[in-house]
Amino acid sequence: MTKLWLSALALALMASGVYAQDGRYPPPGPPQGPAGNDDNAHYGWADVLRADPVQGVTRTNVPQQQCYDQQVVQHNPGNSAAGTVLGAVIGGVLGHTIGKGDGRTAATVGGAVVGGAVGNSVSNQGGNYQTTQTTCSQVNAVSEQRRIIGYDVEYRYRGEVYTSRLNYDPGERLRVRVSVEPAD
Repeated sequence: MTKLWLSALALALMASGVYAQDGRYPPPGPPQGPAGNDDNAHYGWADVLRADPVQGVTRTNVPQQQCYDQQVVQHNPGNSAAGTVLGAVIGGVLGHTIGKGDGRTAATVGGAVVGGAVGNSVSNQGGNYQTTQTTCSQVNAVSEQRRIIGYDVEYRYRGEVYTSRLNYDPGERLRVRVSVEPAD
């Protein structure tokens, strides 16, 4: 009974060893080749000698707002309506004070007209002054970023050295697919 049990255990260990595989890689899929059936292919492991990163530059347009201050001259137009009214009132009062009898009305009206004209002229002069104005515009700046786009890998399989460019770093070992075809 013990002998039978040991034989079964040995058989189970041998069967599980046949199916053991490195968990980092999935089992090979169905054979693929130029004709869809590649019975002359198998998989093996190669030792990685070197894996050099390949750098690439990506350029991106980045919109930015660029602002600057500049000196500008502003014109203050003044307040001509208020100057005209105030000048007319002052001129009318002065004309009314100066005039006598029937000429008082004419002096009041004349004083109001002259005072309004003078007030309009004085208040309409305004003035110029300098101030700082901020001006902004949008510009496109180019942003460059270096990044790894692949790896140039040198590896040894059965004494021969090969190179390939991969999109990942394979580590110390590289799973390879070996295909044998007759030479023409």
